[in-house]
Amino acid sequence: MVATPEKLEHNHEQSSGQQRVAVLLMGYGEVESYEDFANYNEQALHLLTAKFAPVPAWIYPPLARILALFDRHEWGHQHNDFISPHNAIFEKQRAGIEKNLQQKWGDRVQVFKAFNFCAPFLPHQVLAEIKNQGFDKLLIYPLLVVDSIFTSGIAIEQVNKALSQLTDGSEHWVKGLRYIPSFYNEAAYIDMMVHLVEEKIASDLAAAYLPAEIGIVLMNHGCPHKAKGFTSGITESQALYDLIRDKLINRYPLISIGWLNHDTPLIEWTQPNVEQAAKNLIQLGAKAVMFMPIGFATENHETLLDVHHIIHALEKKHSQVNYVQMPCVNDHPDFLAMAAQWANPHIADLLSEEATTVNPQLAVAHHHHH
Repeated sequence: MVATPEKLEHNHEQSSGQQRVAVLLMGYGEVESYEDFANYNEQALHLLTAKFAPVPAWIYPPLARILALFDRHEWGHQHNDFISPHNAIFEKQRAGIEKNLQQKWGDRVQVFKAFNFCAPFLPHQVLAEIKNQGFDKLLIYPLLVVDSIFTSGIAIEQVNKALSQLTDGSEHWVKGLRYIPSFYNEAAYIDMMVHLVEEKIASDLAAAYLPAEIGIVLMNHGCPHKAKGFTSGITESQALYDLIRDKLINRYPLISIGWLNHDTPLIEWTQPNVEQAAKNLIQLGAKAVMFMPIGFATENHETLLDVHHIIHALEKKHSQVNYVQMPCVNDHPDFLAMAAQWANPHIADLLSEEATTVNPQLAVAHHHHH
């Protein structure tokens, strides 16, 4: 593929005023109708599981239907017809980030949401709308999982597929593109996690427990150790944990990483998982255990149902321990402001740079000959 900068006839100020940027905020999305479980699971198997599990493609449809039965049992029977709040929270995040961005950029910037697995907000559907509205500059911004090096890879996969389908003629409609892969090492996010932990301890635990009796499990998105060569996000997630732990551990010695893994056979997952991390802290003398999601920005069934199951299992064996479950940052005003701030320099680049014309018909395969 060959990219050629266009020579603009008008001055920089006029160009910047005419340019617009579409921010594509991307999350998983979660089902709001139990009838959608099988379809959701099949898409997730294709996009996620296929990258680290040796599962033949033909088994995805029946496996998705079997998993749907377990999902319906868990959400419907075990949790009183639970419906995930993820999609509603994600819309609040989209609106809040857009509000912050438009305070700086006005209507030159608009934020669109896309879900990896949920129509009518699948990436190809949303990108078609972005194109129809006349945008030609795109900022891809995965938000749900903080360590999004691996999980946002599926966002790029879906965006690339959609952009290929939306190509017509000899000139691609996208004239500029940027990408925010992760915010695991952003100082503002690190400080916010620390503040939320300290604030909760001060309000709920400090009066009854010594600092050394308060265990803190900092929960990350679980990662497979082997993912067919893909970078799985372990390095970034570990760095996120280390940065937060280092700001807390001198006051609160009992801190552990806890990975929210998927119980998949034949796959080696990151350890310790959340339950084992809590058990370790209890063994070391924790009389209260706080579960703080640091690797998820948006509430979802993992941070809600999975953590609920873990706490329930721990209560059976360690009923004397006080368990505190913390929420994700969700639509916290401070988080929405910082998330917009992270996008600002990329938007500035897109608005100021010359448009780039890509001709897909010029793409040729080059073969190496000995």
